[in-house]
Amino acid sequence: MWRWPALLTAREEETWSCSWCHAATHVGGEWFEISRPPYLPPEMRWEKAVADGLPSDVSHAFGIVDGTLCGIQEAGMSPSDYGWLTQRESACAACRKTADAIDARWPQAMRREEARVSVARRL
Repeated sequence: MWRWPALLTAREEETWSCSWCHAATHVGGEWFEISRPPYLPPEMRWEKAVADGLPSDVSHAFGIVDGTLCGIQEAGMSPSDYGWLTQRESACAACRKTADAIDARWPQAMRREEARVSVARRL
């Protein structure tokens, strides 16, 4: 698991991601909730990567902090407000291959919407 960088606040929420299947788990926040977003297929799961050093004619998927799924590292890289669409011609083939490999790692039993749920701490 790797922890996403977060600003320190009184109501800090940490985001942890599995380095193997990239499943996210959010921990903390105002109600100290453990939130596990449900499975999403590759065409709905990834955001387009944004960075000054990325070529404009190829669309890359944002994978981890400062990096794309295909391994390009650029300081200050971030996910855009737009999804990375696997079916577009401009989609990076190496990002698509990695997205498909990550998708195959999700167990079939954990792909149902109710398989990943949120749990709030009881006071």
